[in-house]
Amino acid sequence: MTRTVRLQEIASARTGDKGNRLNLVLVCRDPAHYPVVAAQVTAARVTQAFAARKPTRVVRYDLPKLAAFNFVLDDVLEGGVNASLGLDGHGKSLSFLVLDIPVEIAAETSCRSIRGTVS
Repeated sequence: MTRTVRLQEIASARTGDKGNRLNLVLVCRDPAHYPVVAAQVTAARVTQAFAARKPTRVVRYDLPKLAAFNFVLDDVLEGGVNASLGLDGHGKSLSFLVLDIPVEIAAETSCRSIRGTVS
Protein backbone atom coordinates (compact mmCIF):
# COMPACT_ATOMS: atom_id res chain seq x y z
CA MET A 1 0.00 0.00 0.00
CA THR A 2 1.18 3.49 -0.79
CA ARG A 3 0.00 6.99 -0.13
CA THR A 4 0.64 10.30 -1.83
CA VAL A 5 2.54 13.10 -0.08
CA ARG A 6 4.07 16.33 -1.32
CA LEU A 7 7.84 16.16 -1.63
CA GLN A 8 8.10 18.91 1.00
CA GLU A 9 6.97 16.39 3.62
CA ILE A 10 9.98 14.11 3.08
CA ALA A 11 12.68 16.41 1.66
CA SER A 12 14.22 19.86 1.80
CA ALA A 13 15.55 21.97 -1.05
CA ARG A 14 17.89 24.92 -1.63
CA THR A 15 18.60 26.85 -4.79
CA GLY A 16 21.32 29.04 -6.15
CA ASP A 17 22.11 30.73 -9.42
CA LYS A 18 24.89 31.13 -11.92
CA GLY A 19 23.89 33.51 -14.67
CA ASN A 20 20.68 32.18 -16.19
CA ARG A 21 21.22 28.70 -14.70
CA LEU A 22 19.42 27.48 -11.59
CA ASN A 23 21.11 24.97 -9.29
CA LEU A 24 18.60 23.14 -7.10
CA VAL A 25 19.62 20.69 -4.38
CA LEU A 26 17.01 18.27 -3.04
CA VAL A 27 17.86 16.38 0.18
CA CYS A 28 15.80 13.53 1.64
CA ARG A 29 15.20 13.95 5.37
CA ASP A 30 15.30 10.18 5.82
CA PRO A 31 17.85 8.29 3.68
CA ALA A 32 15.29 5.47 3.39
CA HIS A 33 13.26 7.74 1.09
CA TYR A 34 16.16 8.18 -1.35
CA PRO A 35 15.23 5.26 -3.67
CA VAL A 36 11.59 6.38 -3.77
CA VAL A 37 12.55 9.94 -4.65
CA ALA A 38 15.15 8.72 -7.17
CA ALA A 39 12.51 6.71 -8.99
CA GLN A 40 9.87 9.44 -9.04
CA VAL A 41 11.62 12.81 -9.19
CA THR A 42 13.31 12.56 -12.55
CA ALA A 43 14.75 15.33 -14.71
CA ALA A 44 11.61 15.03 -16.86
CA ARG A 45 9.36 15.50 -13.84
CA VAL A 46 11.32 18.58 -12.72
CA THR A 47 11.08 19.92 -16.27
CA GLN A 48 7.28 19.58 -15.99
CA ALA A 49 7.28 21.41 -12.64
CA PHE A 50 9.17 24.29 -14.27
CA ALA A 51 7.21 24.22 -17.55
CA ALA A 52 6.04 27.84 -17.15
CA ARG A 53 9.69 28.96 -17.03
CA LYS A 54 10.56 26.94 -20.14
CA PRO A 55 13.89 25.35 -19.16
CA THR A 56 15.99 24.47 -22.18
CA ARG A 57 17.70 21.63 -20.30
CA VAL A 58 17.40 19.90 -16.92
CA VAL A 59 20.11 17.54 -15.68
CA ARG A 60 19.91 15.49 -12.48
CA TYR A 61 23.03 14.49 -10.59
CA ASP A 62 22.53 11.73 -8.02
CA LEU A 63 24.29 11.95 -4.65
CA PRO A 64 23.30 8.66 -2.97
CA LYS A 65 25.76 8.90 -0.06
CA LEU A 66 24.10 12.19 0.90
CA ALA A 67 20.55 11.00 0.06
CA ALA A 68 20.41 14.03 -2.21
CA PHE A 69 20.09 15.19 -5.81
CA ASN A 70 21.45 18.20 -7.65
CA PHE A 71 19.32 19.51 -10.50
CA VAL A 72 20.78 22.01 -12.95
CA LEU A 73 18.17 23.92 -14.96
CA ASP A 74 19.21 26.09 -17.89
CA ASP A 75 17.47 29.33 -18.91
CA VAL A 76 14.88 29.59 -16.12
CA LEU A 77 15.97 32.85 -14.44
CA GLU A 78 14.58 35.27 -17.03
CA GLY A 79 18.01 36.20 -18.35
CA GLY A 80 19.91 35.83 -15.09
CA VAL A 81 20.32 37.85 -11.93
CA ASN A 82 21.63 40.97 -13.64
CA ALA A 83 19.09 40.94 -16.48
CA SER A 84 15.89 39.76 -14.78
CA LEU A 85 13.18 42.19 -13.76
CA GLY A 86 11.65 39.45 -11.59
CA LEU A 87 11.36 39.97 -7.85
CA ASP A 88 13.36 36.79 -7.26
CA GLY A 89 16.28 37.22 -9.65
CA HIS A 90 18.39 34.65 -7.81
CA GLY A 91 15.58 32.06 -7.95
CA LYS A 92 15.71 31.35 -4.21
CA SER A 93 11.98 30.66 -3.96
CA LEU A 94 11.91 28.33 -6.98
CA SER A 95 12.65 25.30 -4.81
CA PHE A 96 8.97 25.35 -3.84
CA LEU A 97 8.05 24.27 -7.38
CA VAL A 98 9.91 21.00 -6.80
CA LEU A 99 8.80 20.58 -3.19
CA ASP A 100 5.18 20.65 -4.38
CA ILE A 101 5.65 17.53 -6.54
CA PRO A 102 3.50 14.63 -5.28
CA VAL A 103 5.28 11.32 -4.62
CA GLU A 104 4.07 7.89 -3.59
CA ILE A 105 5.56 6.51 -0.37
CA ALA A 106 4.90 3.37 1.65
CA ALA A 107 1.65 3.68 3.58
CA GLU A 108 3.28 2.43 6.77
CA THR A 109 5.69 5.38 6.86
CA SER A 110 4.89 7.17 10.09
CA CYS A 111 4.20 10.89 10.38
CA ARG A 112 7.15 11.05 12.78
CA SER A 113 9.62 9.93 10.11
CA ILE A 114 8.05 12.16 7.47
CA ARG A 115 8.16 15.34 9.49
CA GLY A 116 11.48 14.54 11.14
CA THR A 117 10.16 15.01 14.65
CA VAL A 118 11.64 13.24 17.63
CA SER A 119 9.64 12.03 20.59
